[in-house]
Amino acid sequence: MTQYGSHEGQMHVFEWKAVLAVLVFVTIGVVACTMPDSPDAFHPYAFLRLPVEAPLIALALLLLPRPAAVAVAVFAVAAVFSLLFLKLADIGVLTVFQRRFNPYLDMKLLRDGGNLLSRMVDPPVAALAIGLAAGAMAALIAGFGWACIRMTRLGGKTRRAALAGFAVLLAAGLGLLAAGSQAGLKDVAELRVASYFTERLSLVARSVADIRAFEGELASDTGHAGGDDLFGAIRGRDVIVVFVESYGRSAIEDPRYGAMIEPRLDSIEQRLRSAGFAAASGWTRSPTVAGISWLAHGTLLSGLWVDSQARYDRLMKSDRASLNRLFRDAGWRTVAIMPAITMDWPEAAYYGYDAVFAAKDLGYGGKPFNWVTMPDQYTLSAFERLVREPARKDGKAVMAEIALISSHAPWTPVPKLIDWSAVGDGSAFNGQAESGDPPAVVWADHDRVRRQYIETIDYTLETLGDYIARFGRDAVFVVLGDHQPAPLITGTDDSRAVPIHIVSKDMALVERFISEGFDAGMRPSSQAAEPSMNLIRQRLISHFSTR
Repeated sequence: MTQYGSHEGQMHVFEWKAVLAVLVFVTIGVVACTMPDSPDAFHPYAFLRLPVEAPLIALALLLLPRPAAVAVAVFAVAAVFSLLFLKLADIGVLTVFQRRFNPYLDMKLLRDGGNLLSRMVDPPVAALAIGLAAGAMAALIAGFGWACIRMTRLGGKTRRAALAGFAVLLAAGLGLLAAGSQAGLKDVAELRVASYFTERLSLVARSVADIRAFEGELASDTGHAGGDDLFGAIRGRDVIVVFVESYGRSAIEDPRYGAMIEPRLDSIEQRLRSAGFAAASGWTRSPTVAGISWLAHGTLLSGLWVDSQARYDRLMKSDRASLNRLFRDAGWRTVAIMPAITMDWPEAAYYGYDAVFAAKDLGYGGKPFNWVTMPDQYTLSAFERLVREPARKDGKAVMAEIALISSHAPWTPVPKLIDWSAVGDGSAFNGQAESGDPPAVVWADHDRVRRQYIETIDYTLETLGDYIARFGRDAVFVVLGDHQPAPLITGTDDSRAVPIHIVSKDMALVERFISEGFDAGMRPSSQAAEPSMNLIRQRLISHFSTR
């Protein structure tokens, strides 16, 4: 009797495991197939659909011979993992960059996202969040794999019940598909997994073809267009190209932000005019949005449209002359001021700088502003002290590329302009760096994130305008945004254009830009064109070379 009771208990456990396997298979399989791939598509009924693929796979696991069923199980696990990974990646990339995830081009974003998260919150918290996310995904896939294998071994009443249930689901799904949109039945059942993967493979194929076409562009043009008297119209003057982080068209034209930035631009224009400068402003369309700023740098300085990491990587290995290299060949000392660079930067070799001043080279002795290594005022002060003053003594003009990063997320704390004579080694900013709430608090309130975003833009513009008026002398400045900020700041349908300003004491030079569509002053017209950023390079070369 004891032996019989033990055997009966084992059968009871086996049946419950079988039922659990079916439930796990259905739950994870349906969630993977029906989960939206866009942040805007989530709603209470998003998962209340019948994916026909689920009962098809289940019947294959139940009916096929064991070896074939195991092969189907492996395929199903791989498909579910791919669906979950791609859809989650789509949601993340759409939220930030307003486009879908491209497996061929965007795998590097996973590492970059982890690095950014570790700087926005405490590294242990970031590591815990990443670990929990990876663990949850691993648990789901392991659970689904166990359920698939267990279903290949179902027998007796459980197998017959499962066969009947999945057969009914398949018949219902096919019937609903056939009914189409009649009687409001559209999207109640779906058969989309194959088309989803087909579309993604097609995207990868198009990306591969795009890279081949880009390699053809690199091979056919070395980028040396400029004429015999290259940069002759500005010879002997410093040329300073400044990228302002996240300074997009929305900063000026969005009613939430324009009330602060338009008066700021007007005050800068008045200050510059008093100092003898003229300005022309327009728009240019960036190849990126919300991040990956180096694509904008590469696009402007190469004159080629660099809208993906793969294109950027190919450009870095090419012989196409960058704008920096052209200036160096024409006699300028070329430098890069990159306060965000904290690791090795092998790509610097492509640009052809005579010197690179990364974060550690700028001598900042203050505390960081979360992700931002140093405030923009210190960056410009160090540039003046370390580059321009020595160059004046040597009698050599400087061509500088500067990245101003105070307006980079997480936009807390917001720096304030201080007296330039008090900047010193940057320790004067310690009180500011320790002020304000941490990112986790700021980002819990979307209105506050937006408010602090525009306050950092205002700070950078104020600082830059003050620097030019005080220290600009006869330099030529090209000031532009690298990209629009994330959709959280702008909305999902905003232009990808960024402002571009040409500032110089040479009115004839500024007039050349005005004559081809720029607007006089610091505020571009809302009706002005948005030429692609890669086209700006040749305009700069042309106007800087024409006497």
